[in-house]
Amino acid sequence: MSAATALGRATAFAPASVGNVAIGFDILGFAIEALGDRVTVTRRAEPGVAISAVRGISGELPKEPRDNTAGRALLAMLEARRPGFGFALEIDKGIPLGSGLGGSAASAVGAVVAANALLPQACSPLELLEFAMAGEAVASGARHVDNIAASLYGGLVLTVGIDHPRVKQIPVPAGIRAVIVRPHMFLATSQARAILRRSVEMSDFVWQTANLAGFISGCYTDDLDMIRASLEDVVIEPQRQALIPGFPDVRRGAMEAGALGCSISGAGPSMFAWAPEAMAPAVLAAMRGAFGRHALATDAWVVEVRAAGARLIG
Repeated sequence: MSAATALGRATAFAPASVGNVAIGFDILGFAIEALGDRVTVTRRAEPGVAISAVRGISGELPKEPRDNTAGRALLAMLEARRPGFGFALEIDKGIPLGSGLGGSAASAVGAVVAANALLPQACSPLELLEFAMAGEAVASGARHVDNIAASLYGGLVLTVGIDHPRVKQIPVPAGIRAVIVRPHMFLATSQARAILRRSVEMSDFVWQTANLAGFISGCYTDDLDMIRASLEDVVIEPQRQALIPGFPDVRRGAMEAGALGCSISGAGPSMFAWAPEAMAPAVLAAMRGAFGRHALATDAWVVEVRAAGARLIG
């Protein structure tokens, strides 16, 4: 029996994440160690889930479990496992709402990782992924795995399938850094998804497929030129860029400063770039400067694309 099981209480940290990574809509994501959510789960005699506290950078988050990503994820776990007890939930938000940094996914992932420590028989990572997906659907209106898988597993992650997902961690060349810039504005995932067209031109489909294949090939072979040639979104980004003030200037600034590629983080408004380590400070300065010229204050981070996934911290 683990210490958490004996005490009936566990706390997990789940990192933020960049979803889509430009060319992998809903299937690619990478974790960001610099910020994340902490979720504490306590076993209780009463069935079901109760959310006792939401703290931190939270804004207005629902405390009704079915309307909360963490609460819904735990309800899915209880329904599948039926352990004979319920869960009380405390959420400490470290990821701003509507930032495009996987905040809803991190809460769901943190909840299932913490609750897993309290079960008589632990769930597999794939089971946790599916429970967290049920939670993520509350925020986005659809079950998708890019942020969930990245936050749970860490690093750069490719996920294939929804009903029976398969997860593969993709190696990233050691010299690459991710530059993350968050403008101080709110953009709901549901809004950013609602504007997307339901069909794609064949030429764009071929181009995007080639870019995804080239990007993954470049990651496996340490080929920065291939990554640079492939890290371009020709399907989703053109439809969403108008939602982000200054987007063309931010992207242009990043590329002129030496980025391998620059695009929207998840649904936005945050943006990310990949760059060689030596170029990362200049890329960060260019992106922040461009947002500033459009009257947007920013937070920013330079990180390795090798962050650990969600884990117990107490």
